[in-house]
Amino acid sequence: MVAKIGRSSNLFGALAYNNSKIEKDKGEILFTNKIIETADGKYSVAQLAKSFQPYLTANRNTEKHTLHISINPDPQDKVGDEKYKKLAWLYMDRMGYGDQPFIVFKHSDIDRIHIHIVSVCVDENGKKISDKFEKRRSMQVCRELEDKLGLTSAIDKQRPENRRLFKPVQYEKGDIKSQIASVIRHLPSFYQFQSLGEYNALLSLFNITAEKVEGELNGHLKRGLLYFPLDRKGEKAGAPFKSSLFGKNAGIDSLEKNFSAVKNKSHDSNSKLNLRAVITQAIHSSQDEQTFKRLLKKEGIDTVVRSNANGRIYGITFIDHHSRTVWNGSRLGKEYAANAFSNQWNKNTKPVSKESVAQQSSTTTLNDRTPPAGMPHHIFNLPDIQGKQVDSLFDALGGLLPMGQSEDYEEETFAAQMKRKRKKKRPR
Repeated sequence: MVAKIGRSSNLFGALAYNNSKIEKDKGEILFTNKIIETADGKYSVAQLAKSFQPYLTANRNTEKHTLHISINPDPQDKVGDEKYKKLAWLYMDRMGYGDQPFIVFKHSDIDRIHIHIVSVCVDENGKKISDKFEKRRSMQVCRELEDKLGLTSAIDKQRPENRRLFKPVQYEKGDIKSQIASVIRHLPSFYQFQSLGEYNALLSLFNITAEKVEGELNGHLKRGLLYFPLDRKGEKAGAPFKSSLFGKNAGIDSLEKNFSAVKNKSHDSNSKLNLRAVITQAIHSSQDEQTFKRLLKKEGIDTVVRSNANGRIYGITFIDHHSRTVWNGSRLGKEYAANAFSNQWNKNTKPVSKESVAQQSSTTTLNDRTPPAGMPHHIFNLPDIQGKQVDSLFDALGGLLPMGQSEDYEEETFAAQMKRKRKKKRPR
């Protein structure tokens, strides 16, 4: 279970966001605490806000007085309404908000049903409730409630399948925007890549591709990025989504800044040399593309190959999940470029000499290297419950990225829309 605590000065926005889910039949109020009841049990945003007004009126000097908490059990846990109610009450009580007015909303707009809690962090006298060591306390409370309510632990390393919290986009399941958002909002924070091509290679593992668009509007050059879902064949499946729907970090300007920042960083020559050595070993241990890919995958490396209709390879990219870096083959050296592999697999010639194998320590593998902080050694070669090889990328991301973030961009977008509406209503 993962809990995320958000703070703002916009109580109305938090209530309106959750109420919008109810209006779309994608949410409901599970229960309330110290909220003024209505005759029919239904609430408008204004009615809900009345219960918080005395607290905000008494507020002394707390700017971010509104709490918006999301609680996300493991997707494999089957949590009923009664357990959600108990979970929400116990969490708020343990965190010091048991005497506060709060509303518990259940969201069912994505496969992973979860709850949101809206409250205020000032008491009836206007004094701020202490938030010291809040994140640490929240984690401790989550572990306590997991044990008390029989929920899956978010830090249980004995079950590798629990680490796979992020999955490739599945077009047939719908809600494509949320599926794409849960991936693209986090990749630049955890992987290093230097071009749109390398970024797309990483995205392709999640059945996503991005295209840059440019044009002129009112005499000004405009450019942006479109994200497309892909089907199982790697072909576009449905309408594109503008990058602005996912926040500014998903846009081309932000990505290009990220490209430059990665290029300007001191180059990790050890990571590059080790990766070259593992690839070289795979080259001399395989006769075809599929065997080559399979060997690298066992070492925590995904290989994305791009070829034309005639089978000619024009691009190859390596995604090293151990060092969390993405490499176009030509950046590793000409012997690792697309043309070399095309010659090897089409003409059965080896692009790298045996001498270079010795020079690059062909016995080096990814498992010999020290993993980055926070990433355990065993993350790449774990069997799943069927005994098959776990996909390294999704295990790695599941262990690194916070769960329950797929809705953040929606909440931010909703707040921005409300802000624009208020500006339009202001008299000039």
